[in-house]
Amino acid sequence: MLDLLLPQRCVVCSLGGTQLCGACLDRLPRIEPPRCERCGLPTAWPVHRCRECAGRRLAFASVRSAVHYDDAVRSLVAAWKERGLRRLAAAAVSVTVEVVPQPHAEAVTFVPPDPERGLRRGHHPPRELAKGLANEWEVPLVAPLRRCASKRQRGLSRTERRRNVARVFSAGADPPRSLLLVDDVFTSGATANAAASALRTAGAKRIDVVTFARVVR
Repeated sequence: MLDLLLPQRCVVCSLGGTQLCGACLDRLPRIEPPRCERCGLPTAWPVHRCRECAGRRLAFASVRSAVHYDDAVRSLVAAWKERGLRRLAAAAVSVTVEVVPQPHAEAVTFVPPDPERGLRRGHHPPRELAKGLANEWEVPLVAPLRRCASKRQRGLSRTERRRNVARVFSAGADPPRSLLLVDDVFTSGATANAAASALRTAGAKRIDVVTFARVVR
């Protein structure tokens, strides 16, 4: 009945029938090797550290992302996050499982939302993605992280992003020793690094990051 009253259209091409049509799903730009072993940036040949992560102290061991954050993916993520089209989570999970090998981890967790934005949206895409990955990879989903209010990262420089999230995360005592930390988009790595740092401070030993999309400069 809802589909009759509010017909679905593909968030990328506007074709009627579904929130993401099969053709657009197939065309999402998967990230393929070679890539940086540490931060997952696509590279001309395999490297241990690249220009994005060389010289940086990182709290996570690795990052893997499923797709490039191009215009189509930007439209998908915006519809998922801001328009509340929760069915898009299933597409994000399926593409991530297709592209990203399952990391070795005791549990899956996620970057928590800013409290105000989380209440306004009524849902949290990284949690939805983490739940789907936990189900697919048959590992527990845990939520040890907490987040206090902060400015939005959008529009900030890389240095400003790091400062903005430097102390916004905290974690409960005794988290699992190895964790898979999930977020929707990896931009500069500031958010993932701050969240991983809080988990390490609380006692986790290894954090691997997985995101649906990755900004590639």
